[in-house]
Amino acid sequence: MTRHAPIQDINEDSLVVKKPKTSAAGLEAVVVALERGVAQAGIGRTARALLRLNQRDGTDCPGCAWPESQGHRKTAEFCENGAKAVAEESTVRQVTPAFWAEHSIAELATKTEYWLGNQGRITHPVVIRPGDTHYSQISWNDAFELIGEQIRATTPDRTVFYTSGRTANESAFLYQLFARSIGTNNLPDCSNMCHESSGSAMNATIGIGKGTVSLEDIHHADLILVVGQNPGTNHPRMLSALKECKDNGGKVVAVNPLPEAGLFNFKDPQSFSGLIGDGTALADEYLQIKVGGDLALFQALGHLLLEEEKRVPGSVVDQAFVDANTQGLEEYRAARGEIDWEETEKATGLSRLQIGVVASMLVTSKATIICWALGLTQQPHSVNTLKEIINLLLLQGNFGKPGAGACPVRGHSNVQGDRTMGVWEKPKEAFLAALDTEFGIVSPREHGLDSVATVEAFENEDVDVFVSLGGNFALACSDTAKLEAAMQRVGLTVHISTKPNRSHVMHGRTSLILPTLGRTDTDDKHPGGRQVLSVEDSMSVVRTTQGRLDPVSEHLLAEPVIVARMASATLGADHPVDWKAMSEDYDLIRDHISRVIPGFTDFNRRLKTKNGFVLPNPPRDTRSFATDIGRARFTVSPLEYLTPPAGHLILQTIRSHDQYNTTFYGLDDRYRGISNGRRVILINEDDVVELGFHDRDLVDVISTFRGEERRADEFRLVVYPTPRGCAAAYFPEANALMHRELVARESNTPGYKAMSVRFIAHEPALVPTAG
Repeated sequence: MTRHAPIQDINEDSLVVKKPKTSAAGLEAVVVALERGVAQAGIGRTARALLRLNQRDGTDCPGCAWPESQGHRKTAEFCENGAKAVAEESTVRQVTPAFWAEHSIAELATKTEYWLGNQGRITHPVVIRPGDTHYSQISWNDAFELIGEQIRATTPDRTVFYTSGRTANESAFLYQLFARSIGTNNLPDCSNMCHESSGSAMNATIGIGKGTVSLEDIHHADLILVVGQNPGTNHPRMLSALKECKDNGGKVVAVNPLPEAGLFNFKDPQSFSGLIGDGTALADEYLQIKVGGDLALFQALGHLLLEEEKRVPGSVVDQAFVDANTQGLEEYRAARGEIDWEETEKATGLSRLQIGVVASMLVTSKATIICWALGLTQQPHSVNTLKEIINLLLLQGNFGKPGAGACPVRGHSNVQGDRTMGVWEKPKEAFLAALDTEFGIVSPREHGLDSVATVEAFENEDVDVFVSLGGNFALACSDTAKLEAAMQRVGLTVHISTKPNRSHVMHGRTSLILPTLGRTDTDDKHPGGRQVLSVEDSMSVVRTTQGRLDPVSEHLLAEPVIVARMASATLGADHPVDWKAMSEDYDLIRDHISRVIPGFTDFNRRLKTKNGFVLPNPPRDTRSFATDIGRARFTVSPLEYLTPPAGHLILQTIRSHDQYNTTFYGLDDRYRGISNGRRVILINEDDVVELGFHDRDLVDVISTFRGEERRADEFRLVVYPTPRGCAAAYFPEANALMHRELVARESNTPGYKAMSVRFIAHEPALVPTAG
């Protein structure tokens, strides 16, 4: 491996398929992590970055949002994919003005995200204007003036401010303050595309949109259900927590359409036995459920629990908890009184016996946690599915006691913190009132655009200025072809980024790329010296993060500085907010936060404590539920599952092991046995035969929704142990098949786990012959 950027792009003809692995991590994970770091950043820089990763007074991993231990921390407090994330950010590869001069937009548009991201860190601000074929260098002052002119020239409702989870709390707070000072709540974020369904379900039923467990609860649960989630790839440190649960006598049930290696066996690379031994078996039971069948499963489990309660009164229902804290049990009991087992088995692909085994485990458990991720949140009926999970937890009183609760496992680091800081298109009145009082502004009250509505606004040419604080909107969203075409009609796109990505190529008529510091970079260009930021993990712990590496370029600015200078250039010197002071001293930002956002009182002092601090969580802390009725709510939903048209399969999108969101670390999805290619469809062997194809056939994929079709060409069919009628493809390659209007009801989350697709044989394009 080399520290030079790759010259060659992905060659899908080089696809290699091997037998899927049955265990995760181990020695190979250590070797791969170190190889990637050394290849990108060298030995010394890699060591400095990794030894401070997830340590107290160190750098919070820019990968997933899994929490750190409040007690002892290991020397290597990171996983393979965390090391890859750090390698990508700490790279010494550089994208200088010479790179942009060498590569035209037309050329860059032919490159994959893998090639673009591996070119390195952007070193200077650059601009492209109407008629230009290349980006070129621009000064910071001129860039900010251009942004200010363009925003002032339009109306607030035609400006959009997108953000990704990598953004720290202080940056996110300034960002939403800037948007609301202009007069818009157009603040879509990556939460709209992942866990918005979780928030919609949980706020309505338990009064909070966050998980109700701690890391200690995971360790001491009697039973953990891991549903619609692949921790071995997406949150590898979760495997250590599941192992500790098993070591303490707990049990684990895995519910997932694909048999992911991390759900079965974990070889802990922190231990000698994990490096060379057999590892720890994690899942006591595995339910290979059909995509979209989870609602039916949880309704069946509810039925069986209530049947057992009827047989042995007091054996299941925590009546004291239910009476004191909930409403709606009798309606729920009536709805779950009968069940159509034939329909349930059809919906889930599971037998009554399999479901019964898990129900028995729930009955005997004294403390149950149910974890879930995007496998449950990205379907039309996702919100109802998650409400059924809450029903089960309420039934047995699994809130506010050790080892129990709801655990939506957030993806990107600080995606939860961004929302806490006010990055949301539907802000609550209490937050806006506090913001206005603190800063002397008048925030807009009209709800803004979420991510899906932003895609529609692009198509309707209702956006003049689009600012992206991190992220890769063009690849993260649905309806790829339409979205990319629409983005190029926007007047100004502004990308605050560390590395090149597809959104930089699908740019507006005028476009700016503003290079920013990453998590691992030292932020010390301030009158008061080095600054510290904060993040919130998936379990509501707020802690510091600070980089330790010298930035690859002296021309990079920190995110709070970029946001503050954009605001100053747009709003002028007479604006009541002192943007400059906050950009120079982040303690001032935190002082403002402490007076605006509940739970952050005395923010600066508490942040300096050993482990940071935990935000209030009424269901967990006091068994109280801040819903509109002041109680937790049992809900009743109709049975619903995904039924594709004849000749179609249900397609879900997945990440590879060498990927995080739209960032490709490499081309090795080794746990699934797929390498050197990404345009693949994982498909059941019987479905291949029934549809008239063969393993490794090259096909074009067509999705159907409400009579409209979307198409993505040249995918390779790969026989894989998926449920009948279900298939899987990598995100974001399969996003082109996602119709914008295929969303989860209530949350408006894209239905990436609900596409109906069919295949046709790919016909190579004819090459004209001479003469």
